[in-house]
Amino acid sequence: MSASENPFKQALISGNRVIGCWNSFAEPVATEIMGTAGFDWLVIDGEHAPNDIRSIRDQLMALAASPTHPVVRVPVGDTALIKMVLDVGAQTILVPMVESAEQARNLVRACRYPPEGVRGVGAGAARATGYGSVTDYIQTADAQICLLVQVENRAGMAALDDILTVDGFDGVFIGPADLSTDMGYQGNSAAPEVQATIADAIARIKAAGKAPGILGTNDLANQTYMDMGAQFLAVGIDVMLLAQAARALATKWKVK
Repeated sequence: MSASENPFKQALISGNRVIGCWNSFAEPVATEIMGTAGFDWLVIDGEHAPNDIRSIRDQLMALAASPTHPVVRVPVGDTALIKMVLDVGAQTILVPMVESAEQARNLVRACRYPPEGVRGVGAGAARATGYGSVTDYIQTADAQICLLVQVENRAGMAALDDILTVDGFDGVFIGPADLSTDMGYQGNSAAPEVQATIADAIARIKAAGKAPGILGTNDLANQTYMDMGAQFLAVGIDVMLLAQAARALATKWKVK
């Protein structure tokens, strides 16, 4: 039995646009609920949400019956951590703060078994192989792993063309909050200079044959990024959705 096909990776290869959302509660039940919403993909955020390897595993399990594809963002591009996330069953990995082609090459190697990579061969007893039931996992897993690199500061943007020459990763995710702050705009990703940088980056990513992705948190930003050509677009964050809906409901009904 071979590793299961990665539908998110196939969508990017086919040039299809996929719409997602950020998951920051770090709770399986919340993730399971988000899996019923109809998004193409959901980010299980290991960088800014209070996740560890067990909570990531549990959220992957919570999405197992859902057509929504999980994307796991690791906190840092560490080979050992990537190995753990892949072994608990992630097929798509998002790595923040990529700033060089060398870093991108090392991430590709971290996601592949030898001789092409350095991923440790220990998944036989792990969730990724169905605890040994996927007998040809080691021979077939590499082709189904989708690696997304985040370019989200001036150093990354300066190195973008070099990063795009690296084979073996599938897409580049632009982090608008980090990028705008590093550019001196303190999280204001709507600043014209930031928007121009994002538009230029998306064009370069597409021209290089990679999929461009980004996160928006309001309708204007989401439409703008769609018009720029973002292929995998996260259109919100679960915590913000709850906070906004709850505050609006309280304001509507509480006694003045």
